Amino acid sequence: MSTTGATADPLAALGDLPGVADSVESVRKAVDRVYGHRVMRRRSNEITSEAALRGARGSAALSGADWALEEVRRRSDFSGDAEARTVGAALRLTAEAGQLLSIWRQSPLRVLARLHLVAAADKAEHVGRPRRAGEPVDEPLTDLPLPGADEMHGRLEGLAEIVIAGGSAPALVTAAVVHGELLALRPFTSHNGLVARTAERIVLVGSGLDPKSVCPAEVGHAELGQDAYREALRGYLSGTAEGMAAWIAHCGRTVALGARESTAVCEALQRGAA
Repeated sequence: MSTTGATADPLAALGDLPGVADSVESVRKAVDRVYGHRVMRRRSNEITSEAALRGARGSAALSGADWALEEVRRRSDFSGDAEARTVGAALRLTAEAGQLLSIWRQSPLRVLARLHLVAAADKAEHVGRPRRAGEPVDEPLTDLPLPGADEMHGRLEGLAEIVIAGGSAPALVTAAVVHGELLALRPFTSHNGLVARTAERIVLVGSGLDPKSVCPAEVGHAELGQDAYREALRGYLSGTAEGMAAWIAHCGRTVALGARESTAVCEALQRGAA
């Protein structure tokens, strides 16, 4: 989705695409169910912490580090091989996201730079800034076309303008577009998938749809799998109404699956099994 030269509320029309309103309503019902659970009223901090762990595990899985949840929970050292570093990056990003909510709407590019810095855990010259012409991108989604640096910079600025301007689009639509555009652009030399999914979470939480961050979309993305993820993203990249609607619907299903995961955690806590 090219955002350069966009109007003040370019995402609002996406809410009118066929099936998108149904996705938005389905997500709202799923979120309401978990927030209405009796355990949430008493132990929401525990649900939030567990959702963060499971969300980080899911995001890492999509970036090639598909570890069992208990392994992620057990580990304390993530400095070993590439998979361990990916899991560690996902965990750091999940922890950092909550600290950046108030900054996102004023300075999304600053937040994205910070997320990349946290994910990379490195002081290399290319860390924490968008890539420049000729710099390679290390990303699992290598089969997708990579925009040149000039196009990437222009579209990234356009995306930031949309975020700052706000608008009437449903939170799900905005989150899906932020996620999809960052994956399409891959603005950093690494960790773009992890950053994109964290940005999606920031939008969902900051918008008020999921204020306690208990509906981790990353869980749903991992459950639906990499093939479905890539296929839905291709729909986004197509720029067609059908493709955009399919991507938004895909993101809606992932939020609903995240809500279902936390509902199951609530049920387990209620039974005294967690």
